Amino acid sequence: MTDAGNAFAFDNSYARELDGFYAPWKAAPVAHPEMLLFNHALAQELGLDGQLLDGPDGAAVFSGQLMPEGAQPLAQAYAGHQFGGFSPQLGDGRALLIGELVDQQGHRRDLQLKGSGPTPFSRGGDGKAPLGPVLREYLMGEAMHALGIPTTRALAAVATNESVRRDGMLPGAVLTRVASSHVRVGTFQFFAARGETDKVQQLADYVIARHYSELADSGPAHGAGDDRYLQLLVSIGQRQAELVARWMAVGFIHGVMNTDNMAVSGETIDYGPCAFMDGYDPRTVFSSIDHQGRYAYANQPVIAQWNLARLAETLLPLIDTDEKRAVELATEQLNRFVDHYQGCWLAVMRNKLGLSVQTDSGSESQNVDDGKLVSDWFQLLESEAVDFTAAFRALAQVAVGDRSVLNTLFQDRQGLDAWCDRWVERSAAELADVSPDGSSDGGLQMEAMNAVNPVYIPRNHLVEAALDVAVSGSDLESFNELLGVLSDPFTERDGLEAYAAPAPANAPPCVTFCGT
Repeated sequence: MTDAGNAFAFDNSYARELDGFYAPWKAAPVAHPEMLLFNHALAQELGLDGQLLDGPDGAAVFSGQLMPEGAQPLAQAYAGHQFGGFSPQLGDGRALLIGELVDQQGHRRDLQLKGSGPTPFSRGGDGKAPLGPVLREYLMGEAMHALGIPTTRALAAVATNESVRRDGMLPGAVLTRVASSHVRVGTFQFFAARGETDKVQQLADYVIARHYSELADSGPAHGAGDDRYLQLLVSIGQRQAELVARWMAVGFIHGVMNTDNMAVSGETIDYGPCAFMDGYDPRTVFSSIDHQGRYAYANQPVIAQWNLARLAETLLPLIDTDEKRAVELATEQLNRFVDHYQGCWLAVMRNKLGLSVQTDSGSESQNVDDGKLVSDWFQLLESEAVDFTAAFRALAQVAVGDRSVLNTLFQDRQGLDAWCDRWVERSAAELADVSPDGSSDGGLQMEAMNAVNPVYIPRNHLVEAALDVAVSGSDLESFNELLGVLSDPFTERDGLEAYAAPAPANAPPCVTFCGT
């Protein structure tokens, strides 16, 4: 075995502790794998030798041709609601979890190959991935990471130098994805649908130990039920509320929030028909198959709660042996999701508006007033389809008295001025608390806003252009340049104005597709 085959200190808890939750498998043969992209920063986090792995030996590993020492490749089983319809068996149809590493911070991370060939869960598919979707997921995951949003990440992209048949023949590739785990709501559904409550409990105990260890000491609380499982539902809900609030704060639309695409770790997973809004419209949908707008921007919090309800259904026998009591307890917690999400949403929006999450008054009336300030801002954006990202960035300049850039984004100056006056007054009251002598001139507020409001996001027209060149011309220069810009989204830099601009007015609407 080569040095690359000995470069991984695997410790595979999923394979070791959850027998029967997966199918052991191996990747399909690839004749000439070639490294296209390697994430050296992530490799360092994982304690891997990037210099060793960024080359032919690494390409062999990350295409599945060379299984390193300690690897246990497997395809995970799961079910899922897809656009509201339940599929009792989905599973990793084109992915293999090859093992787990404990990173430099002591966190357990999965390494998964995506596009590595058919598995027992492929349902007639070829299990492969075209280059375009692999590059999209690489780019989007790294962009979300730079924005501070919990996400799966890409360690490597390997060209297979083989063709994949979709609408036509496309170049194939394999993505190596890194995640805190790949356990999904659909993983619980797979066993619950089969009446295998013992396996649901086994999975719940595993998730608690891996992701919610603070719950491990919770004991029985009602009847023969165990409070850990109700608190697990609560904890997963809290992470999902925080995650979706962060999506909403940057105009991100996941596009396919099926229960099999909802990771219980609270990370963004499965970048298929995803995109960022340009002009603000809460009804925005980018997916080619979401004809009813189920996963539109404004629906994402609602769908997160719906998915949690499906998770709750799987946990009911564990929450309480009295089904009626279990339903009451779970429903009570699901109803609280709305308030928790609204709290998360208001907190991130206050940050984006340069306001403190905590005010001196701490009163409910202050929350109501701030909520109205936020909702009125979005009404202004929606009324003229104002660019979401540019508007927040321009608003920061108003903190230092410069409304010129913001004014260029709106036609309704009267409405804009009235709202800005309210925001300035709210900001001034807060600044007075921070600096009673009046010494603050808003510069700190602008700096704080620029630290959370990106100037660069994966603009859809730029992403599509970079992918087109990479796929049709085998040229990654534009892709790598865009990737570099997005790695530092909050720092405005000279010469990068094109990366901050929305799509031209005559650009066709952005339509995205599932990466299968």
